[in-house]
Amino acid sequence: MSRILGVLRRSFGIVREHVGTDHLGNKYYIIPEQKTWTGRLVRAKRIVVAANPSEYEYVEGSIPTEWDAWIRGRRKEPPSIEELLKNESYREQIKLKAEEVQEKDLALQAKEYEEGLVATPAKTVAKGHAATASFGKEEFGEDAISTGNTFQPGSWAPKHETGKKRFK
Repeated sequence: MSRILGVLRRSFGIVREHVGTDHLGNKYYIIPEQKTWTGRLVRAKRIVVAANPSEYEYVEGSIPTEWDAWIRGRRKEPPSIEELLKNESYREQIKLKAEEVQEKDLALQAKEYEEGLVATPAKTVAKGHAATASFGKEEFGEDAISTGNTFQPGSWAPKHETGKKRFK
């Protein structure tokens, strides 16, 4: 029965072969090069049918990197389950090692600060660029001012080249 369905599918439409499914539910297919019943040649393609078909809901990591490499033709064979599990455990080990290194680095920085080997980082909040004449100077806002039940609109005038306001 399945042979008859296969022949009918090849006769009247494009055949796609299921290659695999990832842990997120995405299904991967390959369409081999073939001729349609009209005689048109269809090139080989690799496609994915997303588990979440809404394009606007796509987030990074919706397709595993191994499958992404297969879809884009960077690898010939689709990834095996063993390979996917091995790579996932490797990524988890790297994350754990990165967290350990970060914790050690923070502890070392704190020790250096306590011993006075490194100056404590100053928290500077300066607006603008250091090359400007107004760098580090306090600027007064020209926004609207509202207190309680009264409202006063702010005054605005274009600035002159020297950074000062021009009044008419």
